[in-house]
Amino acid sequence: MGSKRPFSDEEEEGEGSGPSYREPEGIGSSNNARNVVQRSSIEELAPTLEPLIRGVVQQEVKSVFEKFFGKLPRSPSDALQLRSTTSLQLRFQTKLLSTYFTGTRIESEGNRAIRLVLFDANCNQIVSYGPLSSLKIMIVPLDDDFPASDDHEDWSQSDFDSKIIQAREGKRPLLTGNLVMNLKEGVADLVDVAFTDNSSWRRSRKFRFGAKAQNATGGVRIREARSEAFVVKDQRGESYKKHYPPAQGDDTWRLEKIGKDGVLHKRLASYKIYTVKDFLQVYTTNESFLCTLLGGPNSNIWKAIIKHAKTCILDDKVYMYSCVADDIGLLFNSVLEVVGATFDGENHLFMNELNDFQKSMVEGLKHQVFKDLDGMIPIDDLSTVATPVLAANLRGDHIASLGMQDVDIPFSQY
Repeated sequence: MGSKRPFSDEEEEGEGSGPSYREPEGIGSSNNARNVVQRSSIEELAPTLEPLIRGVVQQEVKSVFEKFFGKLPRSPSDALQLRSTTSLQLRFQTKLLSTYFTGTRIESEGNRAIRLVLFDANCNQIVSYGPLSSLKIMIVPLDDDFPASDDHEDWSQSDFDSKIIQAREGKRPLLTGNLVMNLKEGVADLVDVAFTDNSSWRRSRKFRFGAKAQNATGGVRIREARSEAFVVKDQRGESYKKHYPPAQGDDTWRLEKIGKDGVLHKRLASYKIYTVKDFLQVYTTNESFLCTLLGGPNSNIWKAIIKHAKTCILDDKVYMYSCVADDIGLLFNSVLEVVGATFDGENHLFMNELNDFQKSMVEGLKHQVFKDLDGMIPIDDLSTVATPVLAANLRGDHIASLGMQDVDIPFSQY
């Protein structure tokens, strides 16, 4: 009698060596399943069914969010925050400058305070009454690398908080001054706020301002404010700052694209062009020469420098050159632009009042004047030779391009 082969769990059905009794398939399986269900309670099935149900529900919720709101936020709490930010929003109302310096008060264009408002996007107006109109607000420094690309996109509180910048190790707090303020009728102005460190250590090399509600708002989500990005430089760099507008007496390196002790600065100085006034005088008398010095007419550097220089506010000084033989006199402003002429020694005409013959005479005499600037006489009393309209011309309100092609540089000063 052969030995019986022991039954193995790994042995597949139908592969046993000896005869064995088995229930017909289907009927036996059905009965077993029915017995399992009958013996199992809901509590016993719950641990098995719960993960399955949870997965199905999460998938359905995700599909609904993506259908109506786009890409699902990183967490359900963020999703709820995003849906509640569509109305109440803190906003910076004034435009900031592109560059600031450490230790210097942060102001907007025109040296105005930076204004912050609580805005209701639903009714498109400032929240000027009610408890929310007097919220306590905290100002914080933000990284330029912000999740939302523009203010029309929403962000969650966690998104905002993740971009608040901490000071570098061993450094003072990044922002100093009055960093906490109360809204008054939904409005507050930033005063005495300054950065203590430059922004060069950030990946983008820029900062932003941020503002968030500090006190509890009864569960109401108020979207935080963020400003446009700006650069913060060390205070020592302010001595190299460009002037807007430049003054007549400013060194030429105060103009755009001309660096202090740089190539263009030294090149201009070698021709005795030291100040913005000198620069504009040469531009008036020999534009082509100056253009050559600065890279040519198609150079972006040339265009940027001239555009900036022309914003210079001129003084009211007037200079007169008289040609006794022809009984003609010309009036010039401080940068050698002709602003008037006389043909009888008494009556002075504006340039747009001259006929073609008179204009040609002025043009010829002007060439002579530029070669003999010592013959120009300053006129102290403007009222003796000019009307208010002429005075406007003298201040440079109407700048004419009077380039001269045959003047030797440098020329004598007066």
